[in-house]
Amino acid sequence: MVTLTPLAVEKVREIMNQQNPLPSGLRVAVVGGGCSGFTYHMAFENSSNDSDNVYEFGDLKVMIDQMSEMYLDGAEIDYVESLEGAGFKFNNPNVRSTCGCGSSFSV
Repeated sequence: MVTLTPLAVEKVREIMNQQNPLPSGLRVAVVGGGCSGFTYHMAFENSSNDSDNVYEFGDLKVMIDQMSEMYLDGAEIDYVESLEGAGFKFNNPNVRSTCGCGSSFSV
């Protein structure tokens, strides 16, 4: 299971409410790419697939396909703001190594 911190949920809702038309949820996925093999992908969606696992955080629906679920099991998504910038941060216990810039990972 994937969890989102309260701050991440709040930020997703804030960004989602700026979309027109309003999406029905957030898709979180792991895709091939980057120097270490995998990258995280987040996008708004209007519907889920039959094979998706759908998690609800209040009124926010988060959809994850079954393949991505294997790599995200136990992961926490947070939203961080610092002097270097702001963005979503994945705390994933399945990651064995990351690239130098931190944008991709391997399991």
